[in-house]
Amino acid sequence: MNFTEAQLIKGCSQGDRESQRELYQRYAAAMLMVCTRYSKNREDAEDILQEAFIKVFKNIKNFKQQSTLGYWIKRIVVNTALNFQRGKLYLFPMVELDDQSTISVSDQALANCSLQDLTKMIQSLPDGCQVIFNLYAIEGYKHHEIAKMLKISEGTSKSQYARAKSLLQQMINTASNINYEKYQ
Repeated sequence: MNFTEAQLIKGCSQGDRESQRELYQRYAAAMLMVCTRYSKNREDAEDILQEAFIKVFKNIKNFKQQSTLGYWIKRIVVNTALNFQRGKLYLFPMVELDDQSTISVSDQALANCSLQDLTKMIQSLPDGCQVIFNLYAIEGYKHHEIAKMLKISEGTSKSQYARAKSLLQQMINTASNINYEKYQ
């Protein structure tokens, strides 16, 4: 059945299983990609997704339609992922780094990386760097917003982002060199 967004919201608010199934099918794949960026493996990403959709179904009656439904769901997914990571972040304290040397990435090196390779590289970042990179570079939050969300200083957010970029640049350059040498 082809539900409109309003019908989905109303049906999910009333606990209608068909509406819930349709909502999940419409958004789960995209939201799993979001979860994957915040986790180290697929199992954790799927756990985050499941927990997020439980929250979506529980709170959809409170959806005010001030944004799109997809954006509202994504915010819940990101917050669920952050809560999942929050405990880990305290195990690995984030500190401000004074010096971040920059490594450049050529357009050719980046072109040789698939989305799957880039996702794996992001997943391999240290937890703090991974979370801040996702929030800043992908989700579009500002450093002061990230600092508030994670209860860290703005400088720590900036330095962890710089560290994440540096590590990703190194990984991309290394992957590019391996691919280049393979074809020589």
